[in-house]
Amino acid sequence: MSTASSENAAERRRALYDRGFTISFACRADPRFSYCLFVPEDLGEAGEPDLLVAVHGTGRAQEEYRNTFGEFGRYNNCVILAPLFPAGVRGDDERDGYKYILEGDIRYDEIVLSMVKEVEERLAVSFPKFMMFGFSGGGHFTHRFLYLHPERLKAVSIGSPGSITLLDDSRDWWVGIRNMKEMFGKSVDFDALRKVAVHLIVGGADTEGWEITHKPGGARWMEGCNDAGKTRIERNTALKKSLESHGVTVKQEIVPNVAHSMRGVALHVKTFFLGVLKGKQDKTGKAA
Repeated sequence: MSTASSENAAERRRALYDRGFTISFACRADPRFSYCLFVPEDLGEAGEPDLLVAVHGTGRAQEEYRNTFGEFGRYNNCVILAPLFPAGVRGDDERDGYKYILEGDIRYDEIVLSMVKEVEERLAVSFPKFMMFGFSGGGHFTHRFLYLHPERLKAVSIGSPGSITLLDDSRDWWVGIRNMKEMFGKSVDFDALRKVAVHLIVGGADTEGWEITHKPGGARWMEGCNDAGKTRIERNTALKKSLESHGVTVKQEIVPNVAHSMRGVALHVKTFFLGVLKGKQDKTGKAA
């Protein structure tokens, strides 16, 4: 095959599989986990792109998260990265490990950072700070990632987490943050946290509590684990108050007539991130 033919074939493969809505890639740091992307077809022509990491819920519909934000990425020069954290990666059928960041020897926050680094290398770009959205189980992950790595984030949208970690130094992880340094090797950097634009969102009809009420003997049971409220709305509001009590500016939206639905809140999430990208928010996340 001639050099020209080889280059043409490589360009066609890139257009088919590495641009637009891409194939899934195994994470080099730990191939048990994978991710798919949306990469703007004109990447590199409109300046340095932004990155949005979109984290799935318990249903693991990772491609749906990528697809939902694909057009947003196309028109805003933004790469979309959607990780997949399969259930039972340790052979035990565990579905919730990623939500709480630590599962056995797996640090899910570090897996995501490895994915970001890999995408930087793959696309020859740099994402010193990026945006993150998570809904339901992804909302669990996103607000805990925020506590651990605020210096890497420019904005987060935290959607309808069932269980929340409050900035409470009188209780252990996961209910509070008292032993966070013991567990993760770092404490919350409140100065960095206050610089992140924070969005909390939940459906106004998201009121069922059967899936989010912890019971004694359960895998995640801890004293105080249900104290933040009976519904996702109450817990969302408790998280808002906890963040605000530490000087974090928070925008909260309770979307009328929407139950527990990522697609039901997605337009509001896109509007929030668009405001961030267009500079309509100041460095604290407050609308300018």
